[in-house]
Amino acid sequence: MYYFFGMSKKHKIKRIIPASTSVYLDGPKPRINELAFAWEIFWQFIKGFRHLHFIGPCITVFGSARFKEDHKYYQAAMHFGKHIADLGFTTMTGGGPGIMEAANRGAFEHGGQSVGVNIQLPFEQHANPWVHKSFTLNYFFIRKVLLVKYSYAFIIMPGGWGTMDELFETLTLIQTKVINDFPVVIYGKEYHKPLLDYIHLMEKEGTISPEDMNLILVTDNIDEAMLHIQKYVRKNYQVKPRTKLWWLFEKR
Repeated sequence: MYYFFGMSKKHKIKRIIPASTSVYLDGPKPRINELAFAWEIFWQFIKGFRHLHFIGPCITVFGSARFKEDHKYYQAAMHFGKHIADLGFTTMTGGGPGIMEAANRGAFEHGGQSVGVNIQLPFEQHANPWVHKSFTLNYFFIRKVLLVKYSYAFIIMPGGWGTMDELFETLTLIQTKVINDFPVVIYGKEYHKPLLDYIHLMEKEGTISPEDMNLILVTDNIDEAMLHIQKYVRKNYQVKPRTKLWWLFEKR
């Protein structure tokens, strides 16, 4: 569909602008719409906080929704979920299929806690059944806040646009000291090699500092990854007990 502009009396088209472009020309919405949008964001954050406040310390696993059960990365993510359960941590993912499902499944089947923070999408994303607690949000930025807020370490499995977005946002938050220096593990050397080459180029060009390279561990070894996380988390962080309050309708 197109919008037509500059048409003469003889109906000759002088300029054609795709209809989708109009979104960028629309400008601010009416104030009542902006208020409703702000309230929706606030309410979704409160919803997330209430769901996740008592889940315990988490390790978040990021990765593609497109890998099937027989894929090597799906199997690796299941092993990560099992190891996270062995550490006594909750496995947190985006709650969808693929890598997310595998990590949740590994924790669930191994007796560990498993949580999914899902997103409403017109395709691909459906909640996987391997979670003890799951809820769905409308906005990616709220989801990313929650996936980072409750976690003490981050495991980056092979993935696409969304996974890269989550990786670099997490690294930026750590680099700028917005969050503490939690461990970030990138799993899959072959898959991530071109990306890591580019990261080394950024270091060479001075757009990141040499010490920023210390923020990540790149490995193909699940045991190495978990040992790195275990040493770092247990050395530097303690979990503060949280009390449920009856007047906030928090079930005991």
